[in-house]
Amino acid sequence: MRRLLRHSRPLLTIPLLLALAACQQPAEEAPRIVDATADTGLQEGGAISTAPVKPEPPRAPKAAPEPDAPPAPALDWSPRALAPGRASLSCALDYATEGDGAALADLGRDALRQALAPCAPRGVMRLRYRGKIDGDFAAAVQRATAVADELGIGKRVLDIDSAGGQVEDAINAGDFIAESRWTIWVREGSICHSACVFVLAAGDVRMVAGQVGIHRIIRMSSTAATRAQLNAELRVVYDRVRAYLERNGAAVAVADLMMAVPNRSLRLLSGEELARYGLDGVNPAQDDLDRLRLMRQCGEDFVRRRDAFVRAFDDRCKEGHNELDALNACGLDLRKRYGFPDPHCPAESPLSEFDLAGAHPPPPGGPEQDGGRAAGASGEAAD
Repeated sequence: MRRLLRHSRPLLTIPLLLALAACQQPAEEAPRIVDATADTGLQEGGAISTAPVKPEPPRAPKAAPEPDAPPAPALDWSPRALAPGRASLSCALDYATEGDGAALADLGRDALRQALAPCAPRGVMRLRYRGKIDGDFAAAVQRATAVADELGIGKRVLDIDSAGGQVEDAINAGDFIAESRWTIWVREGSICHSACVFVLAAGDVRMVAGQVGIHRIIRMSSTAATRAQLNAELRVVYDRVRAYLERNGAAVAVADLMMAVPNRSLRLLSGEELARYGLDGVNPAQDDLDRLRLMRQCGEDFVRRRDAFVRAFDDRCKEGHNELDALNACGLDLRKRYGFPDPHCPAESPLSEFDLAGAHPPPPGGPEQDGGRAAGASGEAAD
C-alpha cells in the first residue's frame, strides 16, 4: 500500500501543474464591444446591404487591354454635390498645423480642377471625408482620382472618418481605390466602422490611430419571413464580402467575425487584430505587385532596405504612438537609417508623399529620444 501511494504521487500533481501552466500563459485581451448607435445611429453608419442577392459569377483575373480594345467607360460627370462639412481637399499632410484644406461641395470637373490645381506642383493631395459611405463618397473618390490623374498628382491620401454606410457602395469604391494608389488614414479622433472597413482594406498603405470596428451586415428591404431565408440572403452578401476581402489583401476571417457581432453592437479591433487581419500597414496584395515592379525599377538593394524599414516601422513606431502625426514622424525619422529617400528612386521611397508635400510633422520625443535612436543606427541598418 505504501508503495502504491509512493508511485501515485506524481499523478496527483498533474492537475496542479496544468493549472500553474495555464496561469503562466498570457491572457488574451477580451474584445471590446460597444453600442453601435450611441453616436450616429443607422442613418449615418452601419453595414447596410440593399443589393439583389442572386449569386454573382466569380471575377476573372484582370487582363492587359488588347491594342484594339475599346476604351474603358467614361466617368459619369453629371452634376453632383456633397452635403456641407462632408469633404475637403488639401495639398498638405500636416493636418495639425495646416488643417484640412478647402471645403469640397461641388463634385463637378471644373470645381475639382480648381481645388486640386495648387497640389499639382507638389504632386500630393489629401481628401478628408467625414460621413456616410454611399454613392456620394464613391463619386468623390472616383472624380478626385480622375482629376488628379489629369494634373499628374500621383500621391493620394484618403483621410477618412466614417461610421459606415452601404456595403455595395463601399465595395465599389474600394475596388476603385485598389486600382488608384491611395493611402488611407484613420487618424486619432476619427473612426472607421462597419462598411468603412471595406474601404480601409483597399488602400495601398493603411495608417490607423483611431477606432476601427465591425458588426453584422444589415439586410434592408429584405423579403425574408424566416431566419433560414434571411440567412440565405446574408450568405450571398457575405460571399461577396469574402471575395472582396481576398482580392484586396485582407483576411476573409473578418467576414466571419462580423457575423458574430449583433448589428446594434460594435466590436472594436485592437492593433494586434488589425495587423492579423491585414487592415493596417502595407497592403500585402499590393506589396506583392510592388516588389516585382521595384525590383526591376529600383534594384534588389532598394527592395531589401524597404522590407527592413517596414519591419522596423511595425516594431518601433506602432508602439506608444497614439496620434497619426507622431506615427508619421517616427517613420520619417526611422527611414533615414535605411537610406531613404533613395537618391535613385525618391518617389518610390517609404513615406515619399511627405517629401512632395514639403512639410514634415515634428519628430516624436525630445532630443534625448532622438539621440538614443541615432546611437543604434549603424547596427539596425545592417539588419
